Amino acid sequence: QVQLVESGGGLVQPGGSLRLSCAASGSIFRLVSMGWYRQAPGKQRELVATITTGGSTNYVDSVKGRFTISRDNAKNTVYLQMNSLKPEDTAVYFCYAQYNIGGYWGQGTQVVVSS
Repeated sequence: QVQLVESGGGLVQPGGSLRLSCAASGSIFRLVSMGWYRQAPGKQRELVATITTGGSTNYVDSVKGRFTISRDNAKNTVYLQMNSLKPEDTAVYFCYAQYNIGGYWGQGTQVVVSS
């Protein structure tokens, strides 16, 4: 049973920073990539950033230059460093793990950017 344990969400003022973490465990299959998606109230879930085991990254345009995704392959953990946060970054952030046999979602962690 694959488990994705997320942490690091919370309330932050505009311009502030947060770091999200997601640790994957419980699978004997090969982990291909991990990433973060977000869903704001009334909106569809959107990709924020992904990273492969080889280190290739992909970002949505709205976070480029502000967010950095990284991973620790030995720990099957992915991180999202979020800087210069804006109110429009407010959303539930979901971790996603893509294995060679399928993908899995985390439960989500709330990020609120507000003064």
